[in-house]
Amino acid sequence: MAKRKIQYDQVVPRKNEWPIVKLAMNRPEFVQRVADESMAELTAKGKSIHEQLETTLYKEKLRIRANPWKVDPKDDKEFWDRVQTDLSDIQNLSKKDAASKEEEIMRHIAYRYSDEIAGNFNKSYFRFARAFVTFGFARLLNAARGKGFLALFRRQLDLQDKLHIRGEPEHIRKLAKKGTVIMVPTHFSNLDSILIGWVIQYLGLPPFIYGAGLNLFNIKILAYFMNSLGAYKVDRRKKNPIYLEVLKNYSTIALEEGTHSLFFPGGTRSRSGKIEKRLKVGLLGTAIKAQRALYQKGNVENNKIFVVPVVINYHFTLEAPALIKEHLRATGQERYYQEADEFTTSYKMASFMFKFFTMDSEISVSIGRGMDVLGNYVDDEGNSLDAKGKSVETIDYFKSGDDVTVDSQREHEYVRILSKRIVEEYHKYNRVFASHLVTYTAFKMLERRNPKLDVYSILRLPEEFLEIDYEEFKKAYKKLQNQLNILHKEGKVDLSEHMKKTATDSIAHGIKNAGMYHAKRPLILKKNKKVIVIQDTNTLYYYHNRMEGYGLEKYI
Repeated sequence: MAKRKIQYDQVVPRKNEWPIVKLAMNRPEFVQRVADESMAELTAKGKSIHEQLETTLYKEKLRIRANPWKVDPKDDKEFWDRVQTDLSDIQNLSKKDAASKEEEIMRHIAYRYSDEIAGNFNKSYFRFARAFVTFGFARLLNAARGKGFLALFRRQLDLQDKLHIRGEPEHIRKLAKKGTVIMVPTHFSNLDSILIGWVIQYLGLPPFIYGAGLNLFNIKILAYFMNSLGAYKVDRRKKNPIYLEVLKNYSTIALEEGTHSLFFPGGTRSRSGKIEKRLKVGLLGTAIKAQRALYQKGNVENNKIFVVPVVINYHFTLEAPALIKEHLRATGQERYYQEADEFTTSYKMASFMFKFFTMDSEISVSIGRGMDVLGNYVDDEGNSLDAKGKSVETIDYFKSGDDVTVDSQREHEYVRILSKRIVEEYHKYNRVFASHLVTYTAFKMLERRNPKLDVYSILRLPEEFLEIDYEEFKKAYKKLQNQLNILHKEGKVDLSEHMKKTATDSIAHGIKNAGMYHAKRPLILKKNKKVIVIQDTNTLYYYHNRMEGYGLEKYI
């Protein structure tokens, strides 16, 4: 029997040829270009510069007072105090001088934001970080297999035993040679960025840039690895017009420069546990804008941008109890809630990862087929194909007559189309685990038993209503399992191997793995195997949500 390949060869062996290295080598020029182009966009929008400055100043002063972070610049308060003073002094200037001073202030702010956002990728640090992550994953996975601390130091391990890469890995490798790849994964856990980073290097792809929440840079060890692995900083507290414009231009220009990028188009972790349906259009819009800009410049060599959906599957999400509480508070019309953030220290981060990897539970990462920015599939050469497999030229979508032109309304529609296609691909490449289906079956059975109750009432059902006869459960589960097999044959969903076992074995596997880390499990099977007991309706609802969108409710 042939030995399985442990790791793919590098797509681009010479590190100096990696797009991210070229970007890092020209960081000062890149930061300045982002600031300049952001300035041009801000002044061309028809909105007064003074109004934008006033809005930005107000929001920044409020942020500093209400929600300061350790990672904020040391001179944060002083800088914005100076901006406030400068704006006040403008009142004493002539109209012409005032306009010139306002532009100067805005340019200064745009440059500060651009420099703050920009990553600090270093290829030497990257080499160490990559080796450390690979080594660390192997040790943790050994612990999972060896059932003990000493197993951390055993050498032998095949990473694919736990991390299953599915879908189109060879396809994405070929696309990385033909143009610029944007990877768009689902987002359920804080662990996702680390996993995707490992997958990128495992597949031999050049490093990708990706936006990471500035709050995560509060943790020194995490900040080191994120800086080393290509992260740029995203401060979600900053909702002012200047910052948002700079952030969008950072992504757009990086793509124009050919830098492979990672977006979480859902914006943040899924609080409900559902596969994302409504994506954030801001970053996706930068893909459309960058593709049009490349065509406008007449670039013909590797000028195409490819969008590759990725679906991450876990049996359990460590943050699930906190995330579903946030979701329920939000949908329950409570206007304010504090975001749960489990990664507040390096110790908690390390503890989180150790607990996750030492659980005997698999992870699946499904790589989708590449698409162009209009959502058309592409072949291995990067050629776009329509629904009938006929070749199409993406550049034609950006033309008016014979010329490539800017059309904001048209590009907005393209973002909507791309967003819809990504969601479709998420459902197609979603790999169903038995733990997903047992929780879906149990919650749907609760709903059927209580047709007059809304979700919130079902979540508050007393214990005596939270037991399900095993045989009744098994009958419902088999119906859903059969329907998923039909959907799988139609290419509408993927199934894990344990979903192809008998209903009895599949149920046992699902219940064993469902929420296995949580103090209160979503559901358990009593020893007599006659009754399934729901222990936590909130997490049951969270995991059940993963299977929404396939029309399975009709079969219970």
